[in-house]
Amino acid sequence: INDTLGHNAGDMLLKTVAERLQDFVRRSDTISRSSNEGSDPTIARLGGDEFTVLLSEINTIQNAAQVAHRILDIIRHPFTIDNHEIFVTSSIGISVYPHDGIEAESLLKNADTAMYYAKDQGRNNFQFYAKHMNTTACERFEMENKLRKALDNQEFHLYYQPQLDIRSGNVVGVEALIRWIDAQNNVILPGRFISLAEDTGLIVPIGEWILNTACRQNRAWQDAGFAPMYVSVNISSVQFRQPSFIRTVDEVLQDTGLNPQYLELELTESILMETTESAIQTLNELKSMGVRISIDDFGTGYSSLSYLKRFPIDTLKIDRSFVRDVTSDPDDKAIINAIIALARSLNLKVIAEGVETIQQLVCLHEQGSDGMQGYLFSPPLPKDSLTQLLKEGKNLKTWWVLS
Repeated sequence: INDTLGHNAGDMLLKTVAERLQDFVRRSDTISRSSNEGSDPTIARLGGDEFTVLLSEINTIQNAAQVAHRILDIIRHPFTIDNHEIFVTSSIGISVYPHDGIEAESLLKNADTAMYYAKDQGRNNFQFYAKHMNTTACERFEMENKLRKALDNQEFHLYYQPQLDIRSGNVVGVEALIRWIDAQNNVILPGRFISLAEDTGLIVPIGEWILNTACRQNRAWQDAGFAPMYVSVNISSVQFRQPSFIRTVDEVLQDTGLNPQYLELELTESILMETTESAIQTLNELKSMGVRISIDDFGTGYSSLSYLKRFPIDTLKIDRSFVRDVTSDPDDKAIINAIIALARSLNLKVIAEGVETIQQLVCLHEQGSDGMQGYLFSPPLPKDSLTQLLKEGKNLKTWWVLS
């Protein structure tokens, strides 16, 4: 929020969060310590974007869980700051006296550990402290140290998964997917480190490396004589909110010489909904540069016609969770039909992710999906293997004959 709307808006948001919490908790609930002079003694902001509430007269952990549920609910509702509608996520860690500590310092430390554990579980949830979380916290600390060294040690690699036009069968694009191969040659998948990279801010330099490497490789394929195709790069919410994001994209395109029409940026629905007005401005600037925009994992977030009409996007990517059972689950099939119909009405293209069987492919073709991506045709490949695939002229039709 500070990056997109300014520090005043960020401070206003924190004050509004505090007001909601103050309206919710009981007067019998007190704090363990406060950093706010003259503030309500029921709520304490411990620094940054963290608050603590000390619940008294709680008889069971079930009561504490009910309170946590209700806090998540009140934070989940959108905030209006300077005429901007803002959605935020929250994570709650809970420690219980005396089981998790006798002194305030121990209780706060353990609640903090539980909060970070909640973040790792996907945010918008709460966790009670448990001893095994200390092990998790140590592992997190170790992972963070390794992550900081990985970029300098060139331990990151990009793999590319082809995206195909279902009608022609041709490869029309690739999605760039990061892999971390550490010093011990262990392959670490993004699910294990992207959240940590976002929490620590390391996602910004990592994201810039991904963008630069992907664009440079795509230009290299074009220079080698392969048919032009777009490269799709996933953008995190932290990257997207950086004031320098537009400049970074422009500089990468200038440095690599890649035509902007061959770069596609993938965003999730939640990124766009967090700061709607500023997101529209950023997307419009990207579109004016000629960059393509796609919505990843469509159907799992805030999907609505109103925001699709407002955002200048090109492509919807149907989440693999709907594709998986499309041939056996009437509900998933109906959802995909609805997404494709919606895309048609807005002149958007549709790509189905996670296609793994011929039956899924046939069903998607019959429903009118424009493109597909998945292990049925190819897993994510290192650049040399993808180059070989392009040299062989492999496409969906030749693959179908060979299979």
